[in-house]
Amino acid sequence: MATERRGAIEKRIQLLKQRLAGIGNMRPGTLGVQYRNPAEQKTPFHQISYTHKGRSRSEYVRPENLPRVRQEIETYKRFKAILTELLDLSIQASRIRCGTRPVPRNAITKTT
Repeated sequence: MATERRGAIEKRIQLLKQRLAGIGNMRPGTLGVQYRNPAEQKTPFHQISYTHKGRSRSEYVRPENLPRVRQEIETYKRFKAILTELLDLSIQASRIRCGTRPVPRNAITKTT
């Protein structure tokens, strides 16, 4: 039973690794619209905001580059979702291989 489950998990892990290999160009962030004159909401422009290596950044995005930047942001979201699933499955497979199980939260006690 456990070996069948582990086999299914490892098959899914391999599939996810293949999907990661072909993910394409990506970048983190969110697109927003800013205004050069916010009080009158005139002269809008797009900017991307993101955090990388602990630093928050914002960059101007030219109108002709908006579709490409949107696609790269969506690709990054898919990458994160695949990575999250891959890590969850890897932990499950490791638990089966090593015979470990999670410690219940209420079993952890503080010592002073």
